[in-house]
Amino acid sequence: MEVAALVALTLLLGALVILVAVAVGRRKKEIKEEVEQTAEFTAEASAVKGAPPKKQKQEKQRSRKDKSAQHNFSHPLLAASLKGHSGNVTCLDFSSNGKYLASCADDRTVRIWSTKDFLEREHKCLRANVELDHATLVRFSPDSRAFITWLANGDAIRIFKMIKKDDGSLSFKAAPEDFPQKHKATILNIGIAETGKFIMSASTDTTIIIWDLKGEVLASINTNQITNSYAAISPCGRFVASCGFTPDVKVWEVCFGKGGEFREVVRAFDLKGHSAGVHAFAFSNDSHRMVSVSKDGTWKLWNTDVEYKKQQDPYLLKTVRCSSSDGSRVALSPDGRVVAVSDGCNVAMYNAATGQLEEELQGVHSEEITDLRFDINSRFLVCSGDKAIRVFHNAPGYRAAITDMQDMLKKAQNEAMKQRLQQQISDAQSALDTVLAAPAN
Repeated sequence: MEVAALVALTLLLGALVILVAVAVGRRKKEIKEEVEQTAEFTAEASAVKGAPPKKQKQEKQRSRKDKSAQHNFSHPLLAASLKGHSGNVTCLDFSSNGKYLASCADDRTVRIWSTKDFLEREHKCLRANVELDHATLVRFSPDSRAFITWLANGDAIRIFKMIKKDDGSLSFKAAPEDFPQKHKATILNIGIAETGKFIMSASTDTTIIIWDLKGEVLASINTNQITNSYAAISPCGRFVASCGFTPDVKVWEVCFGKGGEFREVVRAFDLKGHSAGVHAFAFSNDSHRMVSVSKDGTWKLWNTDVEYKKQQDPYLLKTVRCSSSDGSRVALSPDGRVVAVSDGCNVAMYNAATGQLEEELQGVHSEEITDLRFDINSRFLVCSGDKAIRVFHNAPGYRAAITDMQDMLKKAQNEAMKQRLQQQISDAQSALDTVLAAPAN
């Protein structure tokens, strides 16, 4: 009995030893697995910690892509590239006092640049935010203390006042209410008369609306041009003109009484001579000259210093072959000496008197040029087409001015006039030499 009990106890102890050994073995395996798993998590965590988040990585890749996709352009006449907008620039305008250049883009901002910084290394600008919308057009008021914009989504004009702070900087305040919505088609252009008496807006459906400064409609014009391609107010503030599908430019006078009250809009004159639709036109600063560019592959210069009420018609001064396309823009320097025409991403500059092609600026922007303007002193030509604004020295203008003064010098009768002209020629030649000697930007 005792022997049987002893055998049973021995077997029990043996079984317990085996169970303990099995348990210990399993635990060792579990511990090993836990250690390996822990090591794996640690390595993964450190890898995640060292790597940037997925979104950040994508943003960096996108940033690199954008950076590599930026349009690089250089030219001996390039004075500056103004970079501040994060969206494509759609419109430019110089203030009447010559101090500012306004630009608007689809980044919901209007930026005001100082023209005196064009030749500096840094180009600072002030930003006006367009709340819940973006501006497609911008125009300065005659006193350079306000500007108007066309809202892309709101389809209306919004006025911004430029308020000078005590420290000399500017702030911007939008008017409490936008103009009412009146247009039914895409807007081509807006403007404020230099007289300060009216505002104009024009759309592609042959409609031009004349507003007072408070947003009341004074008159509506049907251009009868099937479609409008461009419209603008003359620098003198008297005329409104439009062009489009028909091969002419139509000009109206906006008439006011002696007391400043609006009277009527009357047809003034037409520019007739193109054989196809007109893309765009521009005025000289005194409104005595106009230039037009057409689908017929020419630009034409006109003398518009006429008394149309006495049945005098504008007369053609010059016709010049040029490259143009839908969306082409044309600019006439304020002094009337230089014509600039855009064609896609390119700009050509001509001597207005001779019609000679002076400069060809190829691939100025990565996209089609949206605006083209001379500054009020005829020193610079600016254009937009992507996120940058290009500023060019008006070298053809310097050359034309020198030629004009040399002709005047030959005809000068008195010594004082000759000395004055000689000094002006010397100054202009020195300025041109400086421009041409400057390193390309």
